[in-house]
Amino acid sequence: MAKLQKFLVATVLLLVLAVPALALDLDGARAKGLLGEQANGYVGIVVSPTPELEKLTAEINAKRKARYEEIAARNGAPVEAVAALAGKKLVDAAPSGQFVRTNGGWTKKP
Repeated sequence: MAKLQKFLVATVLLLVLAVPALALDLDGARAKGLLGEQANGYVGIVVSPTPELEKLTAEINAKRKARYEEIAARNGAPVEAVAALAGKKLVDAAPSGQFVRTNGGWTKKP
């Protein structure tokens, strides 16, 4: 009976701890140091990737790319130039303590 009790407690703990991870959004992931802004205009994974982080990153970056493409088409500019300009603004606007990547590895913004 003790083994079953331990198993149930462990299972409940895992489920309780997993729920916040599933409800993760961009702001929460950045605040927790899981995702960061990059100079190329897209978010990147700062820590070891998990399926949830990869999915969130892909969704955010797909939406950003679509927006960059709209802006580029409207202004006759290359998508990469629009993304780079957005990246600079996003990196500059990142709050202190969040991760950013400009020309190399991840750094915490002072």
